[in-house]
Amino acid sequence: MIPRYRRVVTAALGLIVTMLTLAACGPAAPVERFSIAGGGATGVYYAFGEQLADVLSNRLDTVVTVDETNGSVDNLQRVSDGRALFGFAQSDVAADAVAGTGGFSEPLAVQAVARLYDEYVHVVVRSDSDIVQIADIAGRSVSLGAPSSGVSIVAERVLVAAGVEPAVVDDRALGLAESIDALRAGAIEGFFWVGGLPTPGLAELFREAPTRLLSIEAETVERANEAHGGVYRLAELPIGAYGRTQATATMTVPNYLMVAQSASDELVREVLAVLFESRSIIAADVPAAALLDRREAIFTDPVPLHPGAVEYYSESRR
Repeated sequence: MIPRYRRVVTAALGLIVTMLTLAACGPAAPVERFSIAGGGATGVYYAFGEQLADVLSNRLDTVVTVDETNGSVDNLQRVSDGRALFGFAQSDVAADAVAGTGGFSEPLAVQAVARLYDEYVHVVVRSDSDIVQIADIAGRSVSLGAPSSGVSIVAERVLVAAGVEPAVVDDRALGLAESIDALRAGAIEGFFWVGGLPTPGLAELFREAPTRLLSIEAETVERANEAHGGVYRLAELPIGAYGRTQATATMTVPNYLMVAQSASDELVREVLAVLFESRSIIAADVPAAALLDRREAIFTDPVPLHPGAVEYYSESRR
């Protein structure tokens, strides 16, 4: 039997030899990991995040993943508390987050990286529904969006601007995929959605089920703007979107790529460089990505740009 002290010495020598061998091979490069807070799996945020995570993983030699979430409010909370480093958010919700108002009890330590594209407000009902205008939603079974989503915030603002108290709506509070399933099954009469064009889940719904979109009239958009700092724009869902033959009045809201305030300037610059270099790659699967414009990306007021983003845009103009 080998004495105990000799076993200890032998083990120690073995550990030293192993350490020297590893040192001779050189230090292993640290593998960074981070996630992007996306949205529902059938929405544009998630699709955009999936493509962005893929190109970032390849270009930065970093493991990047996208998380399925409830949307803007959830995304900003995840970025703020460290569960995600980047995330997508509507501009109105992002403004609330940095001010600590609306759905946020205190300001969040988040900043903008880029203004990406404008999202359209969709109010979807069955084709045979007798809901023909926003005011008809009162007392009906309509989903106003998942909890902690930007959709729920916009839906309530649109209803109030149209003279409907959200409390009188039989709100099922569903995400996009759940709303689509519930509408197909007849469990709800309609739902709100805010997203880029085309939203994948809606494209499938319009192909396969008799559905239509309600108009959001100019007066409603104006009242929503008066109450919320002019963040919304009157727009039309264009002819051809979802195979439709008529334009529909609606409103739009920009969305931003957001980041934790503590993120390094270098990482933010690198992510932005990959984002803009990969626009066409991402747009092949997410058409909204083609709208990304470096000249427009800096306009994120009142949400401040991250210092790394400021450096990137300043350098790109030289």
